[in-house]
Amino acid sequence: MSGATIDPTRSQVYAADLTAKMTLVEKAAQLTQVEKNSITPDEVAEFAIGSVLSGSGGNPDPNTPADWRLMVDEYLDAATRSRLGVPLLYGTDSVHGHSNVRGATIFPHNIGLGATGDPELVEAVYRATAVETAATGARWAFAPTLAVALDARWGRTYESFGDDPDLVARLGAAAVRGLHGDGLDRSGSVVSCLKHYVGDGGTTWGSIGRGDMEWIDWWDGWGPGWRIDQGDTIVDEETLRAVHLKPYLDGLAAGSLTVMASYNSWNGDKLHGHRYLLTDVLKHELGFDGFVISDWLGIDQLDPDPYRCVVDALSAGVDMVMVPFEFRRFIDNVVRAVEAGDLPLERVDDAVARVLTVKHAMGLVAPQPPPPPPIETVGCDDHRRLARRAVAASAVRLSDPAGVLPLAPATVLVAGEGVDDIGLQCGGWTIEWQGGRGPITRGTTILGGLRECAGFEVVHEPTGRFEPSVHARYGLLVLAEPPYSEGSGDRADLTLPAEDRALVERLRRHVDTLILVLITGRPLVLDSVIDQCDAVVAAWLPGSEGTGIVDVLIGAAPFSGRLPRTWPGGPGPTDNPTGSAGNSTSGEQTQWDRGHGVMT
Repeated sequence: MSGATIDPTRSQVYAADLTAKMTLVEKAAQLTQVEKNSITPDEVAEFAIGSVLSGSGGNPDPNTPADWRLMVDEYLDAATRSRLGVPLLYGTDSVHGHSNVRGATIFPHNIGLGATGDPELVEAVYRATAVETAATGARWAFAPTLAVALDARWGRTYESFGDDPDLVARLGAAAVRGLHGDGLDRSGSVVSCLKHYVGDGGTTWGSIGRGDMEWIDWWDGWGPGWRIDQGDTIVDEETLRAVHLKPYLDGLAAGSLTVMASYNSWNGDKLHGHRYLLTDVLKHELGFDGFVISDWLGIDQLDPDPYRCVVDALSAGVDMVMVPFEFRRFIDNVVRAVEAGDLPLERVDDAVARVLTVKHAMGLVAPQPPPPPPIETVGCDDHRRLARRAVAASAVRLSDPAGVLPLAPATVLVAGEGVDDIGLQCGGWTIEWQGGRGPITRGTTILGGLRECAGFEVVHEPTGRFEPSVHARYGLLVLAEPPYSEGSGDRADLTLPAEDRALVERLRRHVDTLILVLITGRPLVLDSVIDQCDAVVAAWLPGSEGTGIVDVLIGAAPFSGRLPRTWPGGPGPTDNPTGSAGNSTSGEQTQWDRGHGVMT
């Protein structure tokens, strides 16, 4: 049922033969994924490590596409020096473009792509992402996210295509096709990774808190978040399957060969140790013959004892572990567990064979891996034009009762921090894990794009504090959420901040027509602000090509985006306690339903 592109007469035979030649230490090493700053190429060769990753921020210095290629090649070449020369699989967080790389094309995050509702466009975006990723030597993207995000307070809402399982399924399958291209053994392809299995978008607010996160030693650096991310999905099995498992059926049918286990629990049981869901459902019932990768330190949540974590996770069906730091301890614990009889050798052999089968199916083995695309494809003009088109298609005209859009050539007073900030446009998972502000990478801001438009006189004052005598036909205000990722973005109150409301009022006094553009990873509660603005546009997190927003504002491209999820109208809870596939807010709390959008 998986639709995987594995040839059992070649890849699986290769895997079985090679597994039989390995020592127990070499087998354990194949199940090990190490963060690149925690291992040297010589150690990769010594231990025959299975995989290395660059987590978000795991960049070379300097961070350029060429230096990325050199860095990855060092690790790939080192693997060939191990006793059996087993190829290494290098993974990266290519979640909206090759987003760790300064100068790569940064596409809209998935919530924006969900607003396009266009599988062909999504496939093209992920195809470009694959080519840029493969150009740097990496062949594994930890994407797409198949979460059905039911609560907009979740800090990972923007990683989801929407709150409709059918939409997530269609676009997730398109993303897999784009990453794989014409075949996993072809140049420019990367293997996809369906995540996070399963139910991560349906966790209950408050089901996780600081005490649950003590295992993360960097907790204090990321604020008071983690109130719903990595929490508990409390639903019956029928709902879990209908809502949260459904997109995986399409992703597997599209040929995905890796699946990432989720941090969340299902009715109190952690997914990283859930044999029923990882083995009985995913591998046996759904016929998945690829391999399961853990999330970052994910198995460490299973037990205070690292040895017990290894036994429980591998026994449940995790095949490769994103360790990501203490790889020697992990290898030792696998060996110790097998020798003590706590972990069957047959389970280890199965996991190793799954990893090797995928590597062979990707063409990494012989006679020669497919050559990477030219490094010049990273951030190339064709991909930036595609990104600009995706940005325009993702924009949703939420409100425009008098039809003031598109703008006619005139003087425009421009305000708001988000109008001229690449980092805010891109959001989290860009260059660094949490993203950043300012010119963190190459691109065009909304302000830059507007200044290129003939007939528009642009007057820019970020704070909106214009002289009392200044007045213009148009005001353009771009309000932006600060960048965040994962649980650090969990936010109890989605109401627009007071300082942003004050900025709306200041600019309103100076213009005849006020257009509000929101740079946001999720819906924000606008209430009375809507009445102060003549038009409101959701631009989501558009990425590096902000000119795409200008295209729809001036009519160079039509407004075609529709809400991929409900938009709350009040500051109360936005979760759906039933976990159903319907709207994620109650009627009195909904400003606009899924599918809303004022078309051109």
